[in-house]
Amino acid sequence: MRKFIFFLSLAIISQHIKSQEITGEIINSFGKPIEGAYVFHSESNTHVHTDSKGIFTITDMKIGDHLKISHVGFETTEFVLTTFNHKIEIKLKEKTISLNEVIIEPKLNALNLFTKINIETNPVKSSQEILQKVPGLIIGQHAGGGKAEQLFLRGFDIDHGTDVNITVDDMPVNMVSHAHGQGYADLHFLIPEIIQKIDFGKGTYYANKGNFTTAGYVGFETKNHLEKNTIKTELGQFNYIRVLGLLNILNKDSENAYIATEYILNDGPFDSPQNFNRINLIGKYTTQLNHNDWLSFLVSTFSSKWDASGQIPERAVNSGLISRFGAIDDTEGGTTSRTNFNMHYTKNIDEESFIKNTVYYTKYAFELYSNFTFFLEDSINGDQIRQKENRQLFGFSSELNKKFSTNTTEVLSQLGIGLRNDLINNDELSHTVNRKTTLNKLALGDVNETNLFSYLNVEISFGKFMLNPALRLDYFKFMYDDKLSDTYQTQSTTKTIFSPKLNFLYSFSKNLQFYLKSGKGFHSNDTRVVVSETKKSILPAAYGSDLGFIWKPNSKLILNGALWYLYLEQEFVYVGDAAIVEPSGKSVRKGVDIGARYQLNDWAFFHTDLNYAYARSIEEEKGNDYIPLAPDLTFTGGLDIIHPSGLYGSLGFRHIKNRPANEDNSIIAKGYFVTNINAGYKISNHVTFGFNIENLLNTEWNETQFATETRLFNEPESIEEIHFIPGTPFNFRGFIKYEF
Repeated sequence: MRKFIFFLSLAIISQHIKSQEITGEIINSFGKPIEGAYVFHSESNTHVHTDSKGIFTITDMKIGDHLKISHVGFETTEFVLTTFNHKIEIKLKEKTISLNEVIIEPKLNALNLFTKINIETNPVKSSQEILQKVPGLIIGQHAGGGKAEQLFLRGFDIDHGTDVNITVDDMPVNMVSHAHGQGYADLHFLIPEIIQKIDFGKGTYYANKGNFTTAGYVGFETKNHLEKNTIKTELGQFNYIRVLGLLNILNKDSENAYIATEYILNDGPFDSPQNFNRINLIGKYTTQLNHNDWLSFLVSTFSSKWDASGQIPERAVNSGLISRFGAIDDTEGGTTSRTNFNMHYTKNIDEESFIKNTVYYTKYAFELYSNFTFFLEDSINGDQIRQKENRQLFGFSSELNKKFSTNTTEVLSQLGIGLRNDLINNDELSHTVNRKTTLNKLALGDVNETNLFSYLNVEISFGKFMLNPALRLDYFKFMYDDKLSDTYQTQSTTKTIFSPKLNFLYSFSKNLQFYLKSGKGFHSNDTRVVVSETKKSILPAAYGSDLGFIWKPNSKLILNGALWYLYLEQEFVYVGDAAIVEPSGKSVRKGVDIGARYQLNDWAFFHTDLNYAYARSIEEEKGNDYIPLAPDLTFTGGLDIIHPSGLYGSLGFRHIKNRPANEDNSIIAKGYFVTNINAGYKISNHVTFGFNIENLLNTEWNETQFATETRLFNEPESIEEIHFIPGTPFNFRGFIKYEF
């Protein structure tokens, strides 16, 4: 009996020794961690995903057990456990993307795999393409790249950023209380070729996203290293020139640094050349302080200058007074610049927790000349205005990530705090003539706006379910010094808003996920309104919900769909172009999103997104409740090719249906269907030739449109009608790229 007990105890101990928990790290060929890699344990038929540090943990592992590791854009790798004596490190090799390797992660923002696929199959090639990589988001350019784009998403005419939160490396892009418009988001300081990742989410459901996150958010992440040095030259119609340089300074396993620069000249198709020029310079340094701690610095500066023909009235074109590319006032235009400093520090505490820290500083200048009404207000000098500001923006954020787990439940939590402060000197609106003479100042003052915030986000996973409760708290302090006032007075007010979220995910399998999202978001109002108009909402809230799915029915097809609803307490009320407050009330939007990604063969991919939205003001009479310029139907898609021979290309399209331009739908903004094509051929390891064509079919279309009341110089009365900026005609650009 004693021998039996001895050998039984020895067997139990032996079994315990043989079966252990292991921790591993998944990295790419440059030694950088890979987040979201799928790790499958063959013997137990279980799987896990790597975290943001590339770390995974699997229990019940034995010597000889097999792991299968896969991730979009990397070769699938098999690993056999041979020892418990050291931490596992597995390196994945990059390869052409294959939808067969796509795993639908049990994450709140799992739809990000679509932007990953979009970038891998058709990399961003111009600043015009950056935001349009987000499914359902369409842009319209006002000034050939001088001004921030007009954005359309989920039944919103977002103007330049009122209802979508945009960041680059966690640094805010949206400008509060901007001289031209609230939430103004100019992304032109970002060079497309250094974009590593586009994170996005639609709706109000994300605790770490604050102001302007009503229709959704877009977060860009820049590369920590360059695969190759690159020199690229592009030449095109309308005197277009672009020169790009990407240069590695350091390229080690634990230390990287590079410089990226871009210079653009462009006259555009207009009768009066726009004389557009822009220069960008970006430097980034990344170092691994120890095995899991990372520190990075990004410094960038950008400036641009342009002339513009502005938006023109239909009647002037129809009468032959001007051409579609003519101007009523061709002295419009402006200058802008932005310099950024951004630091990221990720500190590993232990295997279950780490802290992410971001500190940023921005110096920004903006001066814009526009004439929207021509001679409506001043029949002699015209109605040209100048909008101008100088701004300093600084802030920080810190987020503690911690993981808890039991045999049946895993809990991930994020606790974050942060600060943002905007100091704006001489936020100005003036009446000018010919960009030379200032007739009178309509608004002038200094803005000091501070936002303190904190949030708690918890993800509780048990079996196939994930429950995600979250709460965000924002505190705002608004201060304004009106320099046109006869007496000195700092007008100020404060406001606090709580934003709860509650989301549910059900992962039926690695190929099918259902979700129900709900939450409260908000957008702030302009400081000049907040301190003077007590009847207007300071932080109008938005309440939203999504019911949707992501489904991979076979190895080559991924589908997504969602029904959504959004209630907004108040549309924006401050009109920066006139320094006036217009009444605006509650609104409701609801709709459907449908998308598909299909791999035809090893080198051809098709994608499409169809988005329908019903948008109405709910405090107006029926028939007079349309929301101007809110798109109800958008449709985008394309065919992308990456052939092993070195040939690549993309044929894409975008469509916006006709939409109301005013509240009673009596004025219509015309829809359009535009196609673009690009192609290239890599003739060696170093040289690539290619071309881009905008508006392949030479469609006559209006890129941006507004219902505006104007009066021309020779008109006795004003007229309200569509005013537009014409879309680019057929536009060919060729390029040569040298990599080394």
